[in-house]
Amino acid sequence: MYAIIGVVILIVMVFGGFAITGGALGPVMEAIPHEMLIIGGAAIGATVAGNSLHELKLIGGAFGKIFKGPKHNKQDHIDAIILTSRLMKLLRSEGPVALESHVTEPKNSALFAEFPRLLANHALVDLIADTLTLIVVSSGTLEVHAVEEVMDNAMKTHFHEMHEPQHALQTLADALPALGIVAAVLGVVKTMGSIDKPPSILGAMIGSALVGTFMGVLLAYGIVAPMAGRLKQVIEADEQIFHAVKQMIIASLHGYPQPLVVESARSGLGHANRPGLSELLDSLRGR
Repeated sequence: MYAIIGVVILIVMVFGGFAITGGALGPVMEAIPHEMLIIGGAAIGATVAGNSLHELKLIGGAFGKIFKGPKHNKQDHIDAIILTSRLMKLLRSEGPVALESHVTEPKNSALFAEFPRLLANHALVDLIADTLTLIVVSSGTLEVHAVEEVMDNAMKTHFHEMHEPQHALQTLADALPALGIVAAVLGVVKTMGSIDKPPSILGAMIGSALVGTFMGVLLAYGIVAPMAGRLKQVIEADEQIFHAVKQMIIASLHGYPQPLVVESARSGLGHANRPGLSELLDSLRGR
Protein backbone atom coordinates (compact mmCIF):
# COMPACT_ATOMS: atom_id res chain seq x y z
CA MET A 1 0.00 0.00 0.00
CA TYR A 2 2.71 2.47 1.01
CA ALA A 3 4.72 1.50 -2.08
CA ILE A 4 1.84 2.62 -4.30
CA ILE A 5 1.41 5.86 -2.34
CA GLY A 6 5.13 6.54 -2.60
CA VAL A 7 5.18 6.05 -6.39
CA VAL A 8 2.18 8.37 -6.79
CA ILE A 9 3.87 11.05 -4.67
CA LEU A 10 7.07 10.65 -6.68
CA ILE A 11 5.34 11.10 -10.05
CA VAL A 12 3.21 14.02 -8.90
CA MET A 13 6.09 15.91 -7.28
CA VAL A 14 8.60 15.35 -10.11
CA PHE A 15 6.35 16.11 -13.06
CA GLY A 16 4.20 18.59 -11.13
CA GLY A 17 7.27 20.48 -9.97
CA PHE A 18 8.60 20.56 -13.53
CA ALA A 19 5.29 21.93 -14.81
CA ILE A 20 4.97 24.53 -12.03
CA THR A 21 8.43 25.91 -12.77
CA GLY A 22 7.43 26.52 -16.38
CA GLY A 23 8.50 23.27 -18.00
CA ALA A 24 6.48 22.02 -20.95
CA LEU A 25 5.20 18.52 -20.23
CA GLY A 26 4.16 17.91 -23.83
CA PRO A 27 7.61 17.15 -25.28
CA VAL A 28 8.49 15.03 -22.22
CA MET A 29 5.30 12.97 -22.47
CA GLU A 30 5.86 12.55 -26.20
CA ALA A 31 9.39 11.28 -25.69
CA ILE A 32 8.73 8.95 -22.73
CA PRO A 33 7.11 6.08 -24.69
CA HIS A 34 10.02 5.89 -27.14
CA GLU A 35 12.68 6.17 -24.45
CA MET A 36 10.89 3.64 -22.26
CA LEU A 37 10.76 1.20 -25.16
CA ILE A 38 14.55 1.25 -25.26
CA ILE A 39 15.20 1.43 -21.51
CA GLY A 40 12.43 -0.96 -20.48
CA GLY A 41 13.23 -3.42 -23.25
CA ALA A 42 16.92 -3.41 -22.35
CA ALA A 43 16.10 -3.82 -18.66
CA ILE A 44 13.80 -6.78 -19.32
CA GLY A 45 16.32 -8.36 -21.66
CA ALA A 46 19.15 -7.98 -19.16
CA THR A 47 17.01 -9.44 -16.37
CA VAL A 48 16.00 -12.44 -18.49
CA ALA A 49 19.61 -12.97 -19.58
CA GLY A 50 20.89 -12.87 -16.02
CA ASN A 51 18.37 -15.20 -14.35
CA SER A 52 16.90 -18.66 -14.77
CA LEU A 53 13.16 -19.30 -15.11
CA HIS A 54 13.01 -20.11 -11.40
CA GLU A 55 14.51 -16.75 -10.43
CA LEU A 56 12.29 -14.92 -12.91
CA LYS A 57 9.22 -16.43 -11.25
CA LEU A 58 10.53 -15.33 -7.86
CA ILE A 59 11.05 -11.81 -9.17
CA GLY A 60 7.47 -11.75 -10.45
CA GLY A 61 6.19 -12.89 -7.06
CA ALA A 62 8.37 -10.34 -5.29
CA PHE A 63 6.16 -7.46 -6.41
CA GLY A 64 3.30 -8.98 -4.45
CA LYS A 65 5.49 -8.91 -1.34
CA ILE A 66 6.45 -5.29 -1.98
CA PHE A 67 2.84 -4.14 -2.16
CA LYS A 68 1.30 -6.54 0.39
CA GLY A 69 4.04 -6.50 3.01
CA PRO A 70 5.22 -9.36 5.27
CA LYS A 71 3.42 -12.70 5.05
CA HIS A 72 2.93 -13.17 8.79
CA ASN A 73 1.41 -10.90 11.40
CA LYS A 74 1.88 -10.78 15.15
CA GLN A 75 -0.68 -13.54 15.80
CA ASP A 76 1.11 -15.85 13.38
CA HIS A 77 4.33 -15.47 15.37
CA ILE A 78 2.43 -16.27 18.57
CA ASP A 79 0.89 -19.31 16.88
CA ALA A 80 4.30 -20.51 15.66
CA ILE A 81 5.63 -20.41 19.21
CA ILE A 82 2.52 -22.18 20.52
CA LEU A 83 2.66 -24.89 17.85
CA THR A 84 6.35 -25.58 18.42
CA SER A 85 5.85 -25.56 22.18
CA ARG A 86 3.07 -28.15 21.93
CA LEU A 87 5.12 -30.38 19.67
CA MET A 88 8.12 -30.26 22.00
CA LYS A 89 5.87 -30.90 25.01
CA LEU A 90 4.46 -33.96 23.23
CA LEU A 91 7.98 -35.20 22.57
CA ARG A 92 8.94 -34.82 26.23
CA SER A 93 5.78 -36.25 27.75
CA GLU A 94 4.85 -39.07 25.39
CA GLY A 95 8.05 -39.74 23.49
CA PRO A 96 9.10 -39.87 19.80
CA VAL A 97 6.44 -42.40 18.80
CA ALA A 98 3.59 -40.05 19.74
CA LEU A 99 5.24 -37.21 17.83
CA GLU A 100 6.08 -39.20 14.69
CA SER A 101 2.66 -39.08 13.00
CA HIS A 102 2.49 -35.29 13.38
CA VAL A 103 5.89 -34.51 11.85
CA THR A 104 6.02 -37.12 9.11
CA GLU A 105 2.64 -36.03 7.71
CA PRO A 106 2.01 -32.49 8.98
CA LYS A 107 -0.83 -31.96 6.49
CA ASN A 108 -2.76 -34.72 8.25
CA SER A 109 -1.80 -33.63 11.76
CA ALA A 110 -4.50 -32.37 14.10
CA LEU A 111 -1.93 -30.11 15.77
CA PHE A 112 -0.81 -28.43 12.54
CA ALA A 113 -4.42 -28.20 11.33
CA GLU A 114 -5.19 -25.76 14.17
CA PHE A 115 -2.88 -23.25 12.49
CA PRO A 116 -3.87 -23.08 8.79
CA ARG A 117 -1.93 -19.88 8.11
CA LEU A 118 1.26 -21.54 9.32
CA LEU A 119 0.46 -24.71 7.41
CA ALA A 120 0.34 -22.62 4.22
CA ASN A 121 4.00 -21.66 4.75
CA HIS A 122 5.54 -24.83 3.37
CA ALA A 123 9.12 -23.82 4.13
CA LEU A 124 8.29 -23.17 7.78
CA VAL A 125 6.37 -26.44 8.13
CA ASP A 126 9.27 -28.30 6.49
CA LEU A 127 11.74 -26.75 8.92
CA ILE A 128 9.67 -27.87 11.92
CA ALA A 129 8.71 -31.28 10.54
CA ASP A 130 12.14 -32.20 9.15
CA THR A 131 13.96 -31.17 12.31
CA LEU A 132 11.61 -33.07 14.60
CA THR A 133 11.59 -36.09 12.27
CA LEU A 134 15.37 -36.14 12.57
CA ILE A 135 15.01 -36.18 16.35
CA VAL A 136 12.36 -38.92 16.18
CA VAL A 137 14.34 -41.29 13.96
CA SER A 138 17.49 -40.77 16.03
CA SER A 139 15.60 -41.73 19.22
CA GLY A 140 16.91 -38.66 21.02
CA THR A 141 20.61 -39.47 20.55
CA LEU A 142 21.47 -36.30 18.64
CA GLU A 143 23.47 -33.56 20.32
CA VAL A 144 21.73 -30.21 20.49
CA HIS A 145 24.48 -28.33 18.66
CA ALA A 146 24.19 -30.80 15.75
CA VAL A 147 20.45 -30.15 15.49
CA GLU A 148 21.09 -26.40 15.61
CA GLU A 149 23.67 -26.67 12.83
CA VAL A 150 21.24 -28.58 10.61
CA MET A 151 18.53 -25.97 11.19
CA ASP A 152 20.96 -23.13 10.50
CA ASN A 153 21.97 -24.70 7.18
CA ALA A 154 18.34 -25.23 6.14
CA MET A 155 17.42 -21.64 7.05
CA LYS A 156 20.51 -20.23 5.32
CA THR A 157 19.60 -22.00 2.07
CA HIS A 158 15.98 -20.86 2.23
CA PHE A 159 16.86 -17.27 3.12
CA HIS A 160 19.37 -17.13 0.26
CA GLU A 161 16.61 -18.08 -2.17
CA MET A 162 14.23 -15.56 -0.60
CA HIS A 163 16.77 -12.76 -1.17
CA GLU A 164 17.47 -13.56 -4.83
CA PRO A 165 14.66 -11.30 -6.18
CA GLN A 166 15.87 -8.44 -4.01
CA HIS A 167 19.42 -8.79 -5.37
CA ALA A 168 18.05 -8.91 -8.93
CA LEU A 169 16.03 -5.72 -8.39
CA GLN A 170 19.02 -3.95 -6.86
CA THR A 171 21.20 -5.02 -9.79
CA LEU A 172 18.56 -3.65 -12.16
CA ALA A 173 18.44 -0.37 -10.23
CA ASP A 174 22.22 -0.06 -10.56
CA ALA A 175 21.99 -0.68 -14.32
CA LEU A 176 19.09 1.64 -15.17
CA PRO A 177 21.07 4.94 -15.21
CA ALA A 178 23.47 3.40 -17.74
CA LEU A 179 20.56 2.10 -19.81
CA GLY A 180 19.14 5.63 -19.74
CA ILE A 181 22.44 6.88 -21.14
CA VAL A 182 22.21 4.27 -23.89
CA ALA A 183 18.79 5.64 -24.86
CA ALA A 184 20.13 9.21 -24.70
CA VAL A 185 23.14 8.38 -26.88
CA LEU A 186 20.88 6.81 -29.49
CA GLY A 187 18.80 9.99 -29.40
CA VAL A 188 21.92 12.09 -29.95
CA VAL A 189 22.94 9.85 -32.86
CA LYS A 190 19.50 10.42 -34.36
CA THR A 191 19.88 14.17 -33.81
CA MET A 192 23.29 14.28 -35.50
CA GLY A 193 21.72 12.69 -38.54
CA SER A 194 19.42 15.70 -38.75
CA ILE A 195 22.04 18.36 -38.12
CA ASP A 196 20.79 20.37 -41.11
CA LYS A 197 17.40 20.93 -39.46
CA PRO A 198 16.39 24.30 -37.93
CA PRO A 199 17.46 24.96 -34.31
CA SER A 200 13.91 24.57 -33.02
CA ILE A 201 13.72 21.03 -34.39
CA LEU A 202 17.23 20.14 -33.20
CA GLY A 203 16.42 21.49 -29.75
CA ALA A 204 13.36 19.28 -29.52
CA MET A 205 15.34 16.24 -30.66
CA ILE A 206 18.12 16.88 -28.12
CA GLY A 207 15.55 17.40 -25.37
CA SER A 208 13.88 14.11 -26.33
CA ALA A 209 17.25 12.34 -26.10
CA LEU A 210 17.88 13.78 -22.63
CA VAL A 211 14.57 12.34 -21.46
CA GLY A 212 16.26 8.92 -21.72
CA THR A 213 18.88 9.90 -19.14
CA PHE A 214 16.15 11.42 -16.97
CA MET A 215 13.99 8.28 -17.09
CA GLY A 216 16.92 5.97 -16.36
CA VAL A 217 17.88 7.90 -13.25
CA LEU A 218 14.28 8.39 -12.10
CA LEU A 219 13.44 4.70 -12.48
CA ALA A 220 16.65 3.62 -10.76
CA TYR A 221 16.68 5.84 -7.70
CA GLY A 222 13.02 6.78 -7.49
CA ILE A 223 11.28 3.46 -8.06
CA VAL A 224 13.36 0.28 -8.50
CA ALA A 225 15.96 0.89 -5.76
CA PRO A 226 13.33 1.84 -3.14
CA MET A 227 11.33 -1.25 -4.12
CA ALA A 228 14.43 -3.40 -3.69
CA GLY A 229 14.93 -1.85 -0.26
CA ARG A 230 11.30 -2.45 0.68
CA LEU A 231 11.53 -6.05 -0.52
CA LYS A 232 14.57 -6.55 1.71
CA GLN A 233 12.58 -5.25 4.71
CA VAL A 234 9.68 -7.60 3.95
CA ILE A 235 11.95 -10.62 3.52
CA GLU A 236 13.80 -9.92 6.75
CA ALA A 237 10.45 -9.60 8.54
CA ASP A 238 9.38 -12.96 7.08
CA GLU A 239 12.60 -14.54 8.36
CA GLN A 240 11.80 -13.78 12.00
CA ILE A 241 9.22 -16.55 12.37
CA PHE A 242 11.84 -19.11 11.32
CA HIS A 243 14.27 -17.86 13.96
CA ALA A 244 11.52 -18.01 16.60
CA VAL A 245 10.77 -21.65 15.75
CA LYS A 246 14.45 -22.53 15.82
CA GLN A 247 14.93 -20.93 19.23
CA MET A 248 11.91 -22.80 20.60
CA ILE A 249 13.25 -26.17 19.44
CA ILE A 250 16.86 -25.62 20.50
CA ALA A 251 16.02 -24.12 23.91
CA SER A 252 13.57 -26.97 24.55
CA LEU A 253 16.20 -29.57 23.67
CA HIS A 254 18.55 -27.90 26.15
CA GLY A 255 15.89 -28.53 28.79
CA TYR A 256 15.41 -24.90 29.77
CA PRO A 257 12.29 -23.90 31.80
CA GLN A 258 9.34 -22.94 29.62
CA PRO A 259 9.46 -19.18 30.42
CA LEU A 260 13.09 -19.08 29.31
CA VAL A 261 12.32 -21.14 26.19
CA VAL A 262 9.51 -18.75 25.26
CA GLU A 263 11.59 -15.67 25.97
CA SER A 264 14.45 -16.96 23.79
CA ALA A 265 12.00 -17.06 20.87
CA ARG A 266 10.08 -13.88 21.71
CA SER A 267 13.11 -11.66 22.22
CA GLY A 268 14.32 -12.25 18.66
CA LEU A 269 11.15 -10.87 17.09
CA GLY A 270 10.88 -7.32 15.77
CA HIS A 271 8.77 -4.88 17.76
CA ALA A 272 5.93 -5.04 15.23
CA ASN A 273 5.48 -8.77 15.82
CA ARG A 274 6.77 -9.18 19.38
CA PRO A 275 4.07 -10.01 21.93
CA GLY A 276 4.52 -9.28 25.61
CA LEU A 277 5.96 -12.13 27.64
CA SER A 278 2.90 -12.31 29.89
CA GLU A 279 0.62 -12.24 26.84
CA LEU A 280 2.54 -15.09 25.27
CA LEU A 281 2.60 -17.22 28.43
CA ASP A 282 -1.14 -16.67 28.84
CA SER A 283 -1.68 -17.84 25.24
CA LEU A 284 0.35 -20.95 25.94
CA ARG A 285 -1.69 -21.73 29.05
CA GLY A 286 -4.89 -21.17 27.09
CA ARG A 287 -3.90 -23.87 24.63
